[in-house]
Amino acid sequence: LAVMRLSPNPVLSSASWLFVWFFRGSPLLVQLLLWYNLSALFPDISLGIPFIGPDFVKIDANVLITPYLAALLGLGLNEAAYSAEIIRAGIISIDHGQTEAAQSIGMSRGRLLRRVVLPQAMRVIIPPLGNDTINMLKMSALVSIIAVPELLFAAQTIYSRTFETIPLLLVAVIWYLIVVSVLSVIQYYIERHYARGSSRSLPLTPLQGLRKLLGFGPRGRPAQPDEKR
Repeated sequence: LAVMRLSPNPVLSSASWLFVWFFRGSPLLVQLLLWYNLSALFPDISLGIPFIGPDFVKIDANVLITPYLAALLGLGLNEAAYSAEIIRAGIISIDHGQTEAAQSIGMSRGRLLRRVVLPQAMRVIIPPLGNDTINMLKMSALVSIIAVPELLFAAQTIYSRTFETIPLLLVAVIWYLIVVSVLSVIQYYIERHYARGSSRSLPLTPLQGLRKLLGFGPRGRPAQPDEKR
């Protein structure tokens, strides 16, 4: 979607713009309800094949669009619209002179994007994209409205029987914090990986900082005097 938006082809760029405009402009909860109730608008989903017939493949929409698939489509397409804009911002942040230099030596557009633009753009893309991914994880609690058995739905099911509302909600919060913490660590190391080309010396990781504080070298052995300095 990001590459389509930057394409000189007006059909591709317009299609990408319309996608982002719709899925970013409408609330996620509304999108989930639309996908879940799609059968009210299209009771049957038909696929036609030329020379065979318009209803060669005909599927009941209630069978095709399960609650899980509705949640997957709602969250995935909404996140795709936001991610496309984040990636587009990262691509256009690269100096245009590098693109011209790569084109002058005969690089194709695809090779230019893979070898020159994206490796540098990732430093700009990863922080907001990681933040948006964590936000999507938290927004997944909305799928409980369409009866998808996710974390919040499971907590609601239990406290509706035990009447222990606050303890069960606190358990759900703790699980969300654990998963978000894992994603934050993954994001940290991905950012560190793509920062190698922009700085000569990277800051110490938390584990390396702890080893240094305890007086150990990089491989867990006692640090030598020159390593301490």
